[in-house]
Amino acid sequence: MMKGHTLYNPFAVILFVLLGAGTAHADPKGLWLAQDGAHVRVAKCSQALCATIAAAKSPVDPETGQPWTDKNNPDPAERGRPLVGVTVLYNMVPDGPGKWSGTLYNTDDGHTYPGHLLDIDPRTIRIEGCALGICGGKNLSRIQ
Repeated sequence: MMKGHTLYNPFAVILFVLLGAGTAHADPKGLWLAQDGAHVRVAKCSQALCATIAAAKSPVDPETGQPWTDKNNPDPAERGRPLVGVTVLYNMVPDGPGKWSGTLYNTDDGHTYPGHLLDIDPRTIRIEGCALGICGGKNLSRIQ
């Protein structure tokens, strides 16, 4: 009886490790819906992950009546570029199970910050950033 019990424990540990390994290799690549209605595409870029704006939150910027641009970019030459196609997450590399760390570009203020992409579940990711000790984030829902 004792012998069967000792064989069971290592088997259970191995099974637990194998089943848990799936979460350590989550794949956030795909098209995501942000809370404001924008679409964000997460894809591989070089050895990391990046994310670009695939569709703006609305067809036109209510301030200008024109398609959205990167109007808050600190570089005046970049302020007229279309917001669709702008990279908002750079060089996101694995930083633990279901977590990637890199750089976040905030289109609301035109600045970059340390950022994280967190795999919440197969249908949800969270993008977080911190500036001056204040951190925040938003959840995105998988479209495809």
